[in-house]
Amino acid sequence: MAMIHQLIFAAPKPGMTVPEFQDYWINQHAVKYASKIPQIKRYCVDRIIPLSADDEPLWNGIAEIWLRPEDQIPSLQSPEFLEGARPDEPRWAAFWKTIVLDTNAVEVLPPGEGADRPGFKLVILVKRRAGLPLEDFRRYSRDKHATYALAVPGLKGYLQQNTVDGAYSVGEALLDGAYQLFFSSEDELRAALQSSEYANLVSDLETFTEPRYIHTFIAQEHWIIGPPARE
Repeated sequence: MAMIHQLIFAAPKPGMTVPEFQDYWINQHAVKYASKIPQIKRYCVDRIIPLSADDEPLWNGIAEIWLRPEDQIPSLQSPEFLEGARPDEPRWAAFWKTIVLDTNAVEVLPPGEGADRPGFKLVILVKRRAGLPLEDFRRYSRDKHATYALAVPGLKGYLQQNTVDGAYSVGEALLDGAYQLFFSSEDELRAALQSSEYANLVSDLETFTEPRYIHTFIAQEHWIIGPPARE
């Protein structure tokens, strides 16, 4: 079943600490409100972890939502969204910082859906190099760049997420996609970041994307619905 894999990036409202924001999102908003939207088939909230002691991420969490394309508008018209999830958002999120990225995901190396699914990942947001046609960007990403990702030590899963075609119907999309590299632990992920293979990945990435628009995060998954999709 083809589904949109939606990424929602958010940050805490003024006066709320990052731990308070992440706790409320995972244990209150996700459970009491967002998960009640019937069209959502899978739902995960990722806690963003700083890359280093002086790193201040643009966002502090990611919601990952899977739903069928034909269910996207009904989900936004549902009472569970209009009367539940939407009114709750200003209680914890700085809505003016939120961005939404609808993607079609390709599991180059499936991370699995069972108890052994790796819970930590590197998320890389990208915008293609100026002048590079979208299809050429996607083709290179799939056929060439993926080989650099698959060589990174400790890798347990790899997703390439392409922004949906509809995002280009009236102009350019904000971002062209996201990559997710999965690892069994935060220690394994951080060790991979120090490897020559990861350095090669970054060097290649900068040949076909705009370096100033690359955003990289460490994230820890917290599943609310799934990983297996609900009926």
